[in-house]
Amino acid sequence: MKGHSQNKVNPILLEVFKNRFSSISEEMGVTLNRTAFSPNIKERRDFSCAVFDANGDMIAQAAHIPVHLGSMPLSVKSAIDAANWQEGDMVMLNDPFKGGTHLPDITIVAPLFARGDKPSFYVANRAHHADVGGMSSGSMPLARSIFQEGLIIPPLKIVERGKIDRKIMGFLLNNVRTSTEREGDFAAQIMANITGVRRTTQLIDKYGLDVVEFYSSALMDYAERMTRDTISRIPDGLYEFEDYMDDDGFGNERIPIHVSIEIEGDQARLDFTKSHDQVEGSINAVYAITLSAVLYVFRSLVKRDIPTNAGCLRPIDVLTRKGSIVDAEFPSSVAGGNVETSQRIVDVVLGALSQALPEEIPAAHQGTMNNIAIGGVDPSNGQPFAYYETIGGGMGATARSDGESAVHCHMTNTLNTPVEALAYSYPFLVTEYSIRRGTGGRG
Repeated sequence: MKGHSQNKVNPILLEVFKNRFSSISEEMGVTLNRTAFSPNIKERRDFSCAVFDANGDMIAQAAHIPVHLGSMPLSVKSAIDAANWQEGDMVMLNDPFKGGTHLPDITIVAPLFARGDKPSFYVANRAHHADVGGMSSGSMPLARSIFQEGLIIPPLKIVERGKIDRKIMGFLLNNVRTSTEREGDFAAQIMANITGVRRTTQLIDKYGLDVVEFYSSALMDYAERMTRDTISRIPDGLYEFEDYMDDDGFGNERIPIHVSIEIEGDQARLDFTKSHDQVEGSINAVYAITLSAVLYVFRSLVKRDIPTNAGCLRPIDVLTRKGSIVDAEFPSSVAGGNVETSQRIVDVVLGALSQALPEEIPAAHQGTMNNIAIGGVDPSNGQPFAYYETIGGGMGATARSDGESAVHCHMTNTLNTPVEALAYSYPFLVTEYSIRRGTGGRG
């Protein structure tokens, strides 16, 4: 690009690239939404899309699911490390211990080659599949081990030089209950990445690789500055908070999650090491989930319209203890950690920060994603089905207003499946769909 200085950021171009990268992620989401087979993706929109630099650091994301987006960079880096990349390749994985969240959330990563034999950028999307095998339909069982929860997919090259590996695809489809739906959703994820690569290539063709790389880095620096500015407005000090999971599904013991937040200038340090050990049941959270929750909270505190990218985490240190409920180790069961424990991690971080920012932090939200998984055999055609849903609940009140009713809060950002789609896709008859007024208490 003529007239561009490689050592000076043009604020107009910075805004242009902020919106261009975000629009690429959003268009990937539109492609995925419109081409998916399952109601879980095309109706509930349980997916996320983002663009990454050559190191796997996130440049921009669409406004999708917080628990996906904060953790996806770790999966992308696992894919980068595992693959010998060629143009047209794509790598699939869902391993929670390699940056995943739980097994139904499957990530597909694609490289973009602009110069030489190493990728210059990556695009990726993560989508929740309604069934990935395991001991019960929906792959959200009350399990004691991840082996009971479904198929664990390490980084696998599902697309090689533009062609789907039919052997790998066949293996995957033979291990799930709803293979036709899964195959259609995999194809939609692949198409979303093709869209992302095409749009990013067009951006490079217009501005040149050096300029695009420069501004992708500048966007991270900008996000870092704004996050540091936000942290610097929090009074220096040490803030602690503890909350509990009711139980793990097998015992009656309350399970504490504890955080200590130290604010010093424009730096934040969060220490979760006093949290409970990982448990027998499936509410263990892997490190990627804890990182996602922390990113979500601090990004929410930033008042300006900044890109959510790797720069947001630079001023934040997250300390956990391996083998704890917020940093579970293999082969612990983790299906519920993504959807339940993640919400409680947000609660404890907000609870600690409320001591420093009482006017800024809302009361606790519903504290759950209200997960429903129903499966069986459709009597009309004899085929298995798997239905998964998270139901919106209530928000906590703020210092200035009551909380909203019947909305998805914190780490989830999906829709509910419309009644019409539910009745069309599954052997269900919906007799009522309504809000139970007053169930959340005052405020």
